Amino acid sequence: MVDVDGAFDEVVAQYEAAVPEYPAARFEQLIAERATWEDVVGLTERIAINGFLIYFKFPADPLMGLAGNKARCRVYLMGNHLLAERMYRHDPAVMLYAPLRTVITQMNGGTVRFAIDRPSAQFAQFGVPEIDAVGAELDRKLAALLTGLGWPVPAELAAGGVTPRG
Repeated sequence: MVDVDGAFDEVVAQYEAAVPEYPAARFEQLIAERATWEDVVGLTERIAINGFLIYFKFPADPLMGLAGNKARCRVYLMGNHLLAERMYRHDPAVMLYAPLRTVITQMNGGTVRFAIDRPSAQFAQFGVPEIDAVGAELDRKLAALLTGLGWPVPAELAAGGVTPRG
């Protein structure tokens, strides 16, 4: 979790500009057309401007506000299916953690925070070196995204991944 300078709505807008939404209709069209994986790669590389896409977003605060909560919160599933495929081929159960869960929060007008589970730690549990390597790559890509946004990078991400078991 890192503290981010700025108002909640500005931080959300900055994140969503850097990580565009997954255009489901465009990919569904590729599937319907029985396109090649190279077509998927090309489209993904054009739209995932910082290497990631938002597959799902949920503004939790309006619903939680009905219970009297004042905290702000946006929940996301964010990732890159090209990277996920490189793990999926070794164990489809990686989809439990791909895409990655991220959240932007603010408690009662306080500091805005961005949180994510460290990808390498999530994927290391599979005990597959190829999956470990992609997990470490995701750590580095996430660190680059945060750097590009001008947000702090947790030391764990900057290190580039956990040591694989073996």
